[in-house]
Amino acid sequence: MTTSTHKQLEVFTDDHTPQKWCVLLREEVFKKFMSQGSPIVHKVFGCGSFFSPLLFGKFFDPSDAFPLWEFESDILLSSLRSSGQSTIDWSQTDQYYVLKAELPGEGKNSVQVYAENGKVLEISGQWKQQQPKTNSARDWRCGHWWESGYVRRLELPQDADWRKIEAYVTNDQILEIKIHKINNPLDSDNNQNTTA
Repeated sequence: MTTSTHKQLEVFTDDHTPQKWCVLLREEVFKKFMSQGSPIVHKVFGCGSFFSPLLFGKFFDPSDAFPLWEFESDILLSSLRSSGQSTIDWSQTDQYYVLKAELPGEGKNSVQVYAENGKVLEISGQWKQQQPKTNSARDWRCGHWWESGYVRRLELPQDADWRKIEAYVTNDQILEIKIHKINNPLDSDNNQNTTA
């Protein structure tokens, strides 16, 4: 009998890494990288992966924030679903925005979730451990990040409560993120109701 593990991840709100994601992944660089890549590279960035720049049908740098919840997953991922390559799903209920995605390759436990400035949800991790070149090793996210890690940045909807995000990993493979919705827009920080 196999046992299932369900681990809650900490969602960070304070990441002041300078120059993070400053090197853009361009389409021609990605094509060259994939043509020289190992099977793990194809697992991390290949067709159907949540971290693939081609996930949404055309090239889109995953380090740029994407407005995911403005689209229906059945429509945006219809070609992947029809070919059985979908490892991602997102939806919403009255209380939550929900995202489920398969984590790629090795280093699954290195996945980190950040809520940036209340506007962007960032999911990143390393698929290959970096070898320090000098004593002052640079953060992997500040250079050619795709050579050792992965990222997907998503715009948070306006009614998302970025202070209430839950993230879980099941069996070191499936990431699930629940983002609470602001129940009453009048209760948010931007709309304060005062009476005279």
